Amino acid sequence: MDWKENLDEKIKNILIFDAPMRDYTTYKTGGSAQVLALPENEDQILYLKTFSQQYGLAFRIIGFGSNILVSDLGLSGLTCCLKNYAGLALNGKDLSAKAGTALDEAVRFSTEKGLGGIECLSGIPGSCGGAVFMNAGAFGQETFDCLKSFKAITPNGEIKEISKSEVQYGYRKVKGIEGCIILSVAWELTEKNSEELKQSRLSILERRAQKQPLEYPSAGSVFKRPQNDYASRLIDSCGLRGLTVGGAQVSQKHAGFIINYDKASASDIYNLIRKVQEEVYTQTGVRLEPEQILWGEF
Repeated sequence: MDWKENLDEKIKNILIFDAPMRDYTTYKTGGSAQVLALPENEDQILYLKTFSQQYGLAFRIIGFGSNILVSDLGLSGLTCCLKNYAGLALNGKDLSAKAGTALDEAVRFSTEKGLGGIECLSGIPGSCGGAVFMNAGAFGQETFDCLKSFKAITPNGEIKEISKSEVQYGYRKVKGIEGCIILSVAWELTEKNSEELKQSRLSILERRAQKQPLEYPSAGSVFKRPQNDYASRLIDSCGLRGLTVGGAQVSQKHAGFIINYDKASASDIYNLIRKVQEEVYTQTGVRLEPEQILWGEF
């Protein structure tokens, strides 16, 4: 019997079969998910995880798909998109957000309430859950700077509150949460002047618009920052700005971005990533490490 027929009738309304992942990722490309779920509460998320384990299915969690490249061949099993599992709550100076909440919405809310500590994360196009999972950051500030705790489903299916001190975190990585599903995050923020915070946020959004190719689909910075250098500087110094493979291009505006400028396939983007890595290593000896996550077969 097809495993899809065994899915609980109660969740059929949150399922999309053969869902085009271009509609759920910021690269706007890639194949289809065999089954895409859009859960709205913890019980549904836990059920989907348990069901996938029971049937030995591939199980993936996605927020806004802003750091993911999905293969043109698509995704088997269950893909769980948390964008409908969203919401903010404020308790004094503690701001909590469900995993599917837009990170930028949490930042906007905090600045309006006169609470500082995450304002430099303005404009990051991901979810709060994704920000926790990779310790997203920008302009000298990171998700974990003011993080108090986060709630997650552990690999064995336990729902657990995890404090900041229980994990190891660093630049764009968090150790000890592999296989976990982030459910929510809590920040302990600092009271600051709301107008100053709003101005800081506006300044950061303007800097992003000036320096980043926001007019094209992309997934942000492709590579992690190499030690004592910048990936964009290395890529530019190797003459790779504007390099294209199919419909994918190293951005003319910011060499650290690869953009979908002309109906690029996922393979176009993947092959361009590899080409940039090879060229930079050949010319400089530096191996650029991708920041983005590859899903499916390439």
